[in-house]
Order: sequence, then C-alpha cells, then structure tokens
Amino acid sequence: ARDIAHNLALERATSVECFLWKQQMRFYYTPDDKNVEIKITDFATMYSYEYIGNTGRLVITPLTDRCYITLTMALRLMLGGAPAGPAGTGKTETTKDLARALALPIYVFNCSDQMNYLTLADIFKGLAQAGAWGCFDEFNRIPIEVLSVVATQVKQVL
Repeated sequence: ARDIAHNLALERATSVECFLWKQQMRFYYTPDDKNVEIKITDFATMYSYEYIGNTGRLVITPLTDRCYITLTMALRLMLGGAPAGPAGTGKTETTKDLARALALPIYVFNCSDQMNYLTLADIFKGLAQAGAWGCFDEFNRIPIEVLSVVATQVKQVL
C-alpha cells in the first residue's frame, strides 16, 4: 500500500478517473446493505465472503498487476483466462491469489494424459455447483482428442 501511494503521488494521479488509480484493486464497503464491492479498471464484482484461510500474499509486481487486469477484464466480458509462460513463473500462484482477493474458492488440478472427457466433465460439474474457479496445471498434457470433446462440453455450458 505504501508503494502504491508513493507511485500515485510520484505520477501525480489527481483524479479517480486516472488509470494509475483505476488499475489498483479497490474495495468499497456500503454500510446500507453491508456489502463490499471490488473494482479494478472497468471490472466490478461483489466480495464473495469465501473463507480462504490465513495465507501469505503474493509479491505484487508489474507482471502480476497486468495479469490481474487481464483476467478481471476477461471476467467482465464473460470469458475465461489462460495465463501462459515458462514453467515456474507464477501463473498458478497469481491466479490463486486473484481468487483469494475476490474471496472465491479455487481448485487446482494437475492434468495428466490419463484424464478423459468424463473425468473433466465431473470436474466442470463440481466447479459449476460450487461456484468455484478451476485452475488446470499442465493442461497441454491432456490428449488432443479429449480436448476436442471438452471444448464441445464447455461450449454447451456457455
């Protein structure tokens, strides 16, 4: 928070319409209905109150900021996100941290070549029933034939 405030002052962000301010994740509490609204750029959602536990936070870098903005804008457009990059760069941890910030449950699945379309259908059903996010690590390990059927399943849901 100290670094953000310093950067806002340094860049002379004087308006709530300034992108430097809008790119920050902001929490607004309304005492009338006792709700918390979360905003980042043009995305707004209600706080979900899912208890995640007392976990450590991810170090915020310009790359994590960019991931947050990109993923939340995809949510605003009713789309999903698929962060890509080299192994060990924090794609899964960034996605988990964003879900934690929005107070949404997230389940991480380590994909393998043993997964079939029935397994993935069960996972999708569970995620939909729980209202949770799914993070599929090593998604490229799933055979292309299975991915074809999964794409049809996802298209039917959307």
